[in-house]
Amino acid sequence: MTKNEVLYMYIVLFVGMAGSGKSRLTASFGDWLKLTRQNVIFVNLDPGVTSLPYNPDIDARNYIDFSALMDKYKLGPNGALLIASDLIADYLEEIREEITKVKPDIVLIDTPGQIELFAFRESGPYIMNSILDCPKATVFLFDAPFCRNPLNYISNVYLSIAVYTRLIQPQVYALSKIDLIRKEELNRILSWTKDIDFLQNSLWNEGKEISSLINDNLIRIISEVGLDVRPIPVSSIEDHGFPELNAELTRLVSKGEEERP
Repeated sequence: MTKNEVLYMYIVLFVGMAGSGKSRLTASFGDWLKLTRQNVIFVNLDPGVTSLPYNPDIDARNYIDFSALMDKYKLGPNGALLIASDLIADYLEEIREEITKVKPDIVLIDTPGQIELFAFRESGPYIMNSILDCPKATVFLFDAPFCRNPLNYISNVYLSIAVYTRLIQPQVYALSKIDLIRKEELNRILSWTKDIDFLQNSLWNEGKEISSLINDNLIRIISEVGLDVRPIPVSSIEDHGFPELNAELTRLVSKGEEERP
């Protein structure tokens, strides 16, 4: 089956900073979807990962030997990861065939831990656009403990927008690991997503004038172009927020299906 053949499925890619909980959310959300009688498969695109919280149905490690790359090219882990991330694209046809044999309803793709290896190299957008001709969406994770600081939060906003401009696919935002922060901290972060003035005041209160001035202008630009970055609070431990996340993904991919020729 070629990528141009219509498949009645959709693909969700999980992206975010290292440590934001991509693999754990992939696992927990996938298990939750299976309880709704969805035929879900897990795809691991990280050749260098040593362990996963789910059993991948399709695994980049079956195609790329990370240790062999390090030995062959005399590379450290970072250098080997760069090569490995690009090599995944060479096996796209095989990965595509594995997916179509299963004929799933939903494909959950766990991307490499280092976001730059997928989103900011040529292989990432290529894989996103070429893997299959079906609706796709990205879930960008905001790490809740990291986002307790307004400067960290706004940095994540900028990064999420950069990823969107690279992948150019419908994007959902998830505030992950909310079980690790206090309720008042969660409410504060959610207030930043809704109230630009409150976010700006929080940034100025950090006492870093130059950074706050830059962020003040960038926030206004984001607002003016109509980008709505409002992460859905989720917890992979408590399965919190999964109905809301699923509803938003369903809405986006259904809209994409309607727009297909």
